[in-house]
Amino acid sequence: MSDRKPVYKAYHHPAGGWGAAAATAKVLMEQSVLTKGSRALLSMNQPGGFKCPSCAFPDADCRKKLEFCENGAKALAHEATKFRVTRDFFAQHSVTELMQQSDYWLEMQGRLTEPMRYDPRTDHYVPIGWGDAFALIGQHLRALESPHQAEFYTSGRTPNEAAFLYSVFVREFGTNNFPDCSNMCHEPTSRGLPPAIGVGKGTVVMADFEHAEAIFIIGQNTGTNSPRMMTNLVEARKRGVPIVTINPMPERALIQFTEPQDVIQMATFGSTKISSEFVHVKIGGDLAILKGMMKVIFERDAAGEAAIDWPFVEAHTTGLDAVRAEIVALDWAALEQHSGIEEAQIRRLAEIYIRSNATMICYGMGVTQHQQGSQLVQQIVNLLLLRGNFGKPGAGISPIRGHSNVQGDRTVGIDERPSQDYLDRLAAVFGFEPPRKYGHHAVESVEAMLRGEAKVFIGLGGNFARAMSDTERTYAAMRKLNLSVGIATKLNRGHLVHGRDALMLPVVARSEIIRTLAGEQFVTIEDAMSNVTASRGVLEPAGPDCLPEVEIVCRMAQATLPDSRTPWGEYINDYGAIRDRIADVYPAIYADFNSRIKNPHGFHLEVLPRRRIWATPNGKANFLLLPGLAVNDPVDDPQMLRLSTIRSHDQFNTTIYSYNDRYRGIYNDRMVLFMNAGDIAARGLRDGQQVALDTISPDGLPRRVAGLTVVEYPMPRGSVAGYYPELNPLLPLDYYDRISGTPAAKSIPVRIAT
Repeated sequence: MSDRKPVYKAYHHPAGGWGAAAATAKVLMEQSVLTKGSRALLSMNQPGGFKCPSCAFPDADCRKKLEFCENGAKALAHEATKFRVTRDFFAQHSVTELMQQSDYWLEMQGRLTEPMRYDPRTDHYVPIGWGDAFALIGQHLRALESPHQAEFYTSGRTPNEAAFLYSVFVREFGTNNFPDCSNMCHEPTSRGLPPAIGVGKGTVVMADFEHAEAIFIIGQNTGTNSPRMMTNLVEARKRGVPIVTINPMPERALIQFTEPQDVIQMATFGSTKISSEFVHVKIGGDLAILKGMMKVIFERDAAGEAAIDWPFVEAHTTGLDAVRAEIVALDWAALEQHSGIEEAQIRRLAEIYIRSNATMICYGMGVTQHQQGSQLVQQIVNLLLLRGNFGKPGAGISPIRGHSNVQGDRTVGIDERPSQDYLDRLAAVFGFEPPRKYGHHAVESVEAMLRGEAKVFIGLGGNFARAMSDTERTYAAMRKLNLSVGIATKLNRGHLVHGRDALMLPVVARSEIIRTLAGEQFVTIEDAMSNVTASRGVLEPAGPDCLPEVEIVCRMAQATLPDSRTPWGEYINDYGAIRDRIADVYPAIYADFNSRIKNPHGFHLEVLPRRRIWATPNGKANFLLLPGLAVNDPVDDPQMLRLSTIRSHDQFNTTIYSYNDRYRGIYNDRMVLFMNAGDIAARGLRDGQQVALDTISPDGLPRRVAGLTVVEYPMPRGSVAGYYPELNPLLPLDYYDRISGTPAAKSIPVRIAT
């Protein structure tokens, strides 16, 4: 790593285009899969092929022969890589040695190929047979004094069939402890939307982009985190649709973008201007903007203008009077102070919104990862309800979720707070009484480990230890476990921060063929717009000892529940039988699952607000209050800065593809701190200087990350940004949204230390 010379150079070209094409070719060559990977890309997101293992953005009904993006190609290349992590690798490297390596170095070693067990005598992982591995898991789980002493984590890459069986296994075992990756990102969507509109999902489908008259994007870096959405935005701009971007960082793709599959644009080096209005909000200022827009709407309505859709509001909603009274009383000076935006611009945004008869609001973790993230999501609903922007073409709320099946996993049972109706159906279908007590979300699971209450952790995918907040405390918690199990395709930090006993179990990847005694199988995925499609791998598995996730779940259940009446052996071989049981447990949305999934484009799950039906206790869509303008606890420190952790363009979640972030002009470095020039000068710093960050936290625990290079960047005053997961040590475990449990990673109070 020492031979890397950091380079910081502003990027002035359009996003996408030849840069994306070159990056795609480069990553295929780096992983030595140029031919193999190129062939596989032709099957990604196509009928009869496999779903992208990266983001959850839907397919464009396969109107394009190439339905993938640069970051999807990176995910596939790293999955299809020729490099292998074998028993010889682990014989050469102790866990202590591997802990000294970077996340990037670990990722680049390649695919896991056989089950391994940690040997504490030698500090090495050593081979273990699959039968012995499952027996060890069963032994540890059966030895617990209570099922609630185990934590069962799920990654968003897990397909519906495996996630469903995992939820059945764990509940038959006796607990609802389901910390999952949604807890860390879009749980405020899952918890915040149901009280407002009756469902914890977005209401937009792909066709709505064609009918929208205005699109708002709040706290979401589309060009990196869901690049295929850029095609929809380009098409909307060509139709003259205004696109409003609200974000603390001016992300390049939302400024100017070249569609890589547009032959004319590529040949002429053309591009499309995306944002018609960029709103340079300071961190935590989104609430003030939303309330400012609503204040304008209420003013215009009071003046007799048709600013509110009163027929919709009166027929479908309740709670408006309290919300209106709170917002009308707000002072414009306070709105400007909290948002960092002038009243004139907020009024322009309101004008765009009022003129539109069909508005979509898309949002990402810049909205959800605050201490009041769930309630902030509800304020977006309030704004949409005022103009009747539900249940009509081109309108609705669209959470742009991260991992490919994170929404699907929640739909089929990965939920630490299941409904009683669901538990009743589960009991009726499978013949056991499931636990009724709520389980742990991600933060609560770490707290249980720290207290010594949680003894076993099983991770079905993901990199839990590295993704979680308060890194040092999370590491300490994981090391107190009796057993940790990491089920994954690649080596990651989570395998090296482990319990006294530890297993590393390799799985068949999304792009690979699943073969069982009943023949070739497929799995299903639910995208961020509630469309369920089949996914069939086309590549050979990385090794003969890699097992499908479904088989791993079933064999863990067999080893743990010897008297279970659930036919785990049947499910190992016949995935259609699993889908039949999903249909039995969820008849309202998954009826006739096996027949409907034969449609090459899949099918949509019912989202009732699309028909203006509200599954809330009062049968109405609800305007909900969030008093004041703050979405995070106030901090009394004149030197305080609000830190947002972000991803680079060359990473997906905790997976690091390179040390570069070309759209932000960062090369060969990840330890950087993006700062406003005024904040740099006010603290007597200089561009390029190395500093440390300290967390300002009431618990008094010291949290510091040093060795950060200051990079002057167009951030709002008082706002700074740096890369995740490197800055996770600064995020206190207790700093999270109480409704959803989601860590407030987009607004960490810090101060500079030199």
